[in-house]
Amino acid sequence: MSTTATSSSVLEAFRRRFFRQTVVATACVCLVATACEPTRPATVSLRVAGNVPDAHVTVDDQYLGALAYVAKRGVALPPGQHRITVEKTGFFAWDRVVVAREGDPPIKLDVVLVEIPD
Repeated sequence: MSTTATSSSVLEAFRRRFFRQTVVATACVCLVATACEPTRPATVSLRVAGNVPDAHVTVDDQYLGALAYVAKRGVALPPGQHRITVEKTGFFAWDRVVVAREGDPPIKLDVVLVEIPD
C-alpha cells in the first residue's frame, strides 16, 4: 500500500468522524435551545371594574383604553409601584397607587366614579 493511499484513507476516516461529531453536536445544541424556553418577566394581573364603562384608564401615565375594555382584558403589571388613574369628564378622577410583587395574587380594584355636582 502506498503512502498516498494510507494518507487518503486516514484523511477520509478523520472526515467521517469529524462529520459525525459535528452532526451530534449540532443536534445537541438544537435540543437544548428548543428545551430552554425564554423566561418572561414575572407580572401581576390587575383586574379593574367600575361604574362608568367609558371612563379612561391610565397606568403610569400611559393610556390603556376605556374602563369596559380594560375590565374585559385585564392588565399585566411588572413588579413595582404603579399609579392607576380612571377619569371621565363630569366625574371626580379616581387615583390609586398599587404595588405589584412577583407571585402576588391578582390585584382587584373596584372603581366608583363620583359625579361632579352642578
